[in-house]
Amino acid sequence: MNLLRKPLSLISLGLAVAAHWHAFTLCAHDWPEFRGPTGQGHSPAKDVPTHWSATENVAWKTAIPGGGWSSPVLVNGRLLYLTTATSTEGGKGLKLIALCLDARDGKSLWSTNVFSPEDGSSLHRKNSYASPTPLVREGRLYVHFGHMGTACLDRDGRVLWRQSSIQYPSMHGNGGSPVLAGERLIFSCDGITNPVVVALDRRTGEVRWKTPRDNDSVPRKFSFSTPLLITNAGREELISPGAGGTYAYDPATGRPLWKVSTGAGFSVVPRPVFAHGLLFVNTDYDFPKLFAIRPGGEGDVTSTHLAWQTGRGAPSTPSALVVGSELYFVSDAGIATCADAKTGKAHWNERLGGGFSASPVFADGRVYFQNEEGVGYVLKAGKTFEQLAKNELGERTLASYAVDDGTLFIRGAEHLFRIGKK
Repeated sequence: MNLLRKPLSLISLGLAVAAHWHAFTLCAHDWPEFRGPTGQGHSPAKDVPTHWSATENVAWKTAIPGGGWSSPVLVNGRLLYLTTATSTEGGKGLKLIALCLDARDGKSLWSTNVFSPEDGSSLHRKNSYASPTPLVREGRLYVHFGHMGTACLDRDGRVLWRQSSIQYPSMHGNGGSPVLAGERLIFSCDGITNPVVVALDRRTGEVRWKTPRDNDSVPRKFSFSTPLLITNAGREELISPGAGGTYAYDPATGRPLWKVSTGAGFSVVPRPVFAHGLLFVNTDYDFPKLFAIRPGGEGDVTSTHLAWQTGRGAPSTPSALVVGSELYFVSDAGIATCADAKTGKAHWNERLGGGFSASPVFADGRVYFQNEEGVGYVLKAGKTFEQLAKNELGERTLASYAVDDGTLFIRGAEHLFRIGKK
């Protein structure tokens, strides 16, 4: 399960990042965090594969030790990062590990044991101890394991700092990934009690602010969503869904800005999407709804800023995707929907089949959905449903794709696959 900076064109991304063997510039096609360079599932990559199977169009596959559902991140088309969790000898503890692989051949470059907790919390059947996706920026790799700790590593896998003082009672394990906002690394800590949003100094790991959620009246307080940083009317707003509502904070100070209440909804997983002046957010795992919200204002803006909502086909786990004027989403039960993003009016609803957790991506004029059984569905983006391919990988997966020219990286239960030409 599974995490936008200031709006930038993909071409203008000019963030410096260091490679394993030399310095380079973060390219427009890189996939540096959960849901890619904008955090919203878009890639400018070309010639992205349409057809594959367990044996067809597989450039390589590499066995990944342990288990985890963090999505792979990619830098300069050459370095892949992901996390995993293994048991210690005797099975009484855990090793929480950061991995770096060569994207060209899948070979391991380094593996670092970042944390070694004595044990983990109980997990939801769809979760793992390594579900949050890493984040890469300016030669630094940030890995997050929820209440078990957060760390920063350099390009060679050396730990620069660890932060494990932020303890909270986790429910079903960890899920949400971090986001960078200037000098702050921000993530939600929505446990069973006293949920907060936390910002660390990205250079030192020190806590810069910790803001409690305004949801005292909500009986079940846990959630797993990844924040999204937007700029609205010239103001930066950190959007962080949680139990009972969608909340906006000042990313520099943690000051609450506004919220839209969503009743008793809890266990919120999808990452927000921002387009056409609207935020598309989900609420409530058991009875999911998708909300379109106008950001901005101060305090509780529920009565004035909720543009539309729908419960039909709304996801509990996968994030939504906006392409042009269309909003795409898929329910956990496999019902895919294309709707008008501004009004919510559905253009089509179609059953794809299987259960879904991975978030869809858009690349090369196509929308890619991946179900939990390892079946990838490729659709032509548009108001008319057109399925281009159905691809069976043969391995269970809940992780979301990383995308590059001519390539998809897909994490399965046991392997990381590079789909595309060798």
